[in-house]
Amino acid sequence: MPDRTRGLVDTNIIILEDLIDLSVLPTEMAICAVTLAELTAGVHAVPDGAPDAAAERARRVALLQRVEATFSPLPFDEAAARVYGRIVAATVGAGRTSRRRTADLFIAAVAGAHQLPLYTTNPSDFANLSEIVEVIAVPRP
Repeated sequence: MPDRTRGLVDTNIIILEDLIDLSVLPTEMAICAVTLAELTAGVHAVPDGAPDAAAERARRVALLQRVEATFSPLPFDEAAARVYGRIVAATVGAGRTSRRRTADLFIAAVAGAHQLPLYTTNPSDFANLSEIVEVIAVPRP
């Protein structure tokens, strides 16, 4: 069983971190490069015509900058690629599609490759993966 003092946190944990009870998170949190990619994409995903688009974009940039200054992301490397293959097989074997959830499954693969539990507020995104990665559900604020 992985050491619960360390863990990989899903992108949603980073986004909601200020609202989450920190006692339910590992004392040593890691992120992966996929989370950094999702946060970067989030900056560009704010529609120009949205109300307060500039303020929302600025909020997302500030979060991205804080994360970049705080974490050294774990890479999606060869070991993660091997785990990803097992994760896709388990997902498809459970009758679920892996296509829409690629980023989530990449994050789970990095956690599995590093033998770290994965902390998330969306545990259903990682259903049927308990043989590969320990998923720890964090209450959504």
